[in-house]
Amino acid sequence: MVTELRPQKRRKDRISVFLDGEYAFGLQEIVAAKIRVGQDLTAQDIEALKEADSVEWSKQTAVRLLAHRPRSTTEVRRHLAKKNVDDEIIDRVIDRLLDLELLDDQAFAQYWVEQRETFRPRSRRALQYELYQKGLDRHIVEQAVAEVDETAAARKAGKKKALLWAHLSEEEFHHKMRGFLNRRGFNYAIIAQVSREMWQDLESNDGPNEN
Repeated sequence: MVTELRPQKRRKDRISVFLDGEYAFGLQEIVAAKIRVGQDLTAQDIEALKEADSVEWSKQTAVRLLAHRPRSTTEVRRHLAKKNVDDEIIDRVIDRLLDLELLDDQAFAQYWVEQRETFRPRSRRALQYELYQKGLDRHIVEQAVAEVDETAAARKAGKKKALLWAHLSEEEFHHKMRGFLNRRGFNYAIIAQVSREMWQDLESNDGPNEN
């Protein structure tokens, strides 16, 4: 019989369940709300409560992860696996998050590309690699990067570097710019074009142009 339901001191979102005067197990508050003092619990009831608690804890863990930034389904799955959550429970949590529209791989892919284009522009190939690392399907990745203007991205990526390296000789400037753009995944033709344009902009005293 449930003899006491006591909030835990260190974790206010968890309730300690006492059976026949002895501490038995802890439950998430939302799960503990399903039982009451004086209720008789069978072994099957207890097992069901513990399973529901695992699902709820895992869901809240995933939601906290998603609060920092959007994630792919695979990222959430990997995170829960590292927390030693059973595969069956992970599947249930993922399904629930999809139902709540807290997970959306297509929207995540678009978000990732937009963030990169805004803050750290790179080539389609580099973006594809990053998105595949996030566990996204090929068709989602290809759709997300389809509209990326690689030349514009290379110009944007190189603009601040061009100003930083404006004091260098032409040879040193091109060496650094080409190496930088190469690390961002751009192909040789785009690298050569943008590096040349950046140097010409500096020479004309107009500064690097993104257009």
